[in-house]
Amino acid sequence: MRNQSALDNMKARRSCRAFLPDMPNRELIASICEAGTWAPTGHGKQSPLIVAVTNRQLRDRLSAMNADIWNKLKVQRGEKPLEGFDPFYGAPVVLIVLADSKVPTYFHDGCAVLTNMANAAEAVGLGSCWIHRAKEEFDSPEGKQLLKELGIEGDYEGIDHLVVGFPAKAIPAPLPRKADYVRWAE
Repeated sequence: MRNQSALDNMKARRSCRAFLPDMPNRELIASICEAGTWAPTGHGKQSPLIVAVTNRQLRDRLSAMNADIWNKLKVQRGEKPLEGFDPFYGAPVVLIVLADSKVPTYFHDGCAVLTNMANAAEAVGLGSCWIHRAKEEFDSPEGKQLLKELGIEGDYEGIDHLVVGFPAKAIPAPLPRKADYVRWAE
């Protein structure tokens, strides 16, 4: 485990878009998920649910669903769809964040979970990337069936995914922060 302050860790974290196929050990994945469970949630309701996907067939099924949604969006924008595109960039682990839509703060709660997990992945030396389109995935008939197969019942909505693994190449340096990012009202 790296020895960094929390702020240094946040400054170092970058999205990883190329992963080695090697599966991180379960303890590392569990520690990332645990960090997600400590994210702040509205009124402490803990509306999110994390599904840690390490099964290759399920991971590939999710990737295909996500790529299909991505390509439909591209076509709607008049762009050419991408063939053979893996929106999970080869990552062996997919952490799905769902949240109970009956809780008013569910979406924000889920985003806080994803942020904590991304920072935790950096802290344990793994790469990660936040991947969108979970809402569309789990609103689809196939996604609803998948939730049933996983034994997940209730009003859960897909928030997003965090893909995790060992980086296949160096993570790019951060862009400079914009000059007017913080405005003081003193």
